[in-house]
Amino acid sequence: MLRSVGKPVEVFDDKLKELSQNMAETMDYNEGTGIAAPQVDLELNMFVIDVSWHPELENMPYTIDGAHPPLQLLMPMTMINTELETLPSETVCADEGCLSFPGIRGEVKRPERIRCTYQDLDGAKHTMEAGGWLARVIQHEYDHVKGVLFIDHMPTRELKMQEAKLKKIKRKSRDWLKVHGKKK
Repeated sequence: MLRSVGKPVEVFDDKLKELSQNMAETMDYNEGTGIAAPQVDLELNMFVIDVSWHPELENMPYTIDGAHPPLQLLMPMTMINTELETLPSETVCADEGCLSFPGIRGEVKRPERIRCTYQDLDGAKHTMEAGGWLARVIQHEYDHVKGVLFIDHMPTRELKMQEAKLKKIKRKSRDWLKVHGKKK
């Protein structure tokens, strides 16, 4: 499922808001910064982020629809039917992890600045420009809805160092699918 590409969300209703709330609770319970629909077995272009805990929250560069509302008022933020483009900026390497790969972390290079269009839970369209950690989190979750994983961005040498852990996760996933009757 993690390699599935999320389909556009077409219905914006209470059921979608409940899904968003459940995803946010799952993310929070697991001490995550973001979670995408494919991570909860749904092929949707939808993810939830929450960077309100970050020590640099006040200094994160961003605008939403040309404004700069306080981020803590927006978190957790659900982004639906997101499309992303990179803006001219440096590529920055930073340590990343993922709820789908517990215990695995690695250096990932990502553009410093992005622009994305998305819809909120009511279906309203927005444009966000972001830099720094916020841009990184959005790119990580956007990758999920495109079937791309953070390990795909890790240097081969780092990935090799995680090989045993990755095999263990794959084995556990395969065993879980066998028990629950799902096919790969």
